[in-house]
Amino acid sequence: MNKVIAIANQKGGVGKTTTAINLAASLAVLEYKTLLIDADPQSNATSGVGIDPKHVKTSIYECIIDDVNPADIIIETNTPNLHLIPAHIDLVGAEIEMINMPNREKMMRKVVEKIKNQYDFVIIDCSPSLGLITVNALTAANSVIIPVQCEYFALEGLGKLLNTIKIVQTRLNTGLEIEGILLTMYDSRLRLANQVVEEVKTHFGELVFETIIYRNTKLGEAPSFGETIIMHDAESRGSLNHLNLAREILQNNGLTKMDKAAKKIEI
Repeated sequence: MNKVIAIANQKGGVGKTTTAINLAASLAVLEYKTLLIDADPQSNATSGVGIDPKHVKTSIYECIIDDVNPADIIIETNTPNLHLIPAHIDLVGAEIEMINMPNREKMMRKVVEKIKNQYDFVIIDCSPSLGLITVNALTAANSVIIPVQCEYFALEGLGKLLNTIKIVQTRLNTGLEIEGILLTMYDSRLRLANQVVEEVKTHFGELVFETIIYRNTKLGEAPSFGETIIMHDAESRGSLNHLNLAREILQNNGLTKMDKAAKKIEI
């Protein structure tokens, strides 16, 4: 199976890059060959797996704009089975340069098509916007995961994102599906967090993952060490949460025979 999953939400601070990095790492340690594509000019997914963006000479930008072969710039990370196509601040200018290109919404799809057969999963970390790069990622993907933080403004802007996904499904990528809505930054002690969980589940039902990502100190500090949470602290709640998410995705895609109880690690 070769599956391309975009992690998208135009609202910043929802745990999007954290999800992309650690879901990719979790799939990798479960022995699925995984490629992480950093499609955010902030390059946080790149630094989050231990690669300094300042030392990146060729990135996803050159693949999209200059037709560089992505196979030539893939970087191995310190997590077994996890590879990276890095980003650089230059990606900020890509949307302007793509405006007059034919099929400008499908440039990233061309990149992904060249290398996706080498991997079981390709995870694309999108920028916090609904711009052309994000549309490119959704056009290249088979499905999209939408992280939603368990806070007051959880549903703010979600309608715009869902509308963008619907437009992409109609005009650019009829095969695009919503892999699931992922609740992040959950603190069970807070009444508001529990209310948000109930509200999201009420509104979106089976689209919501059973797995919830808890607030976790180790999860927050791992990027400062340039490590995924699994490499930083494999026994932390953040690590177990993301392993559970990976297992749930495998279960939903028919890639494991484990039942739902067996696939979940108790935390």
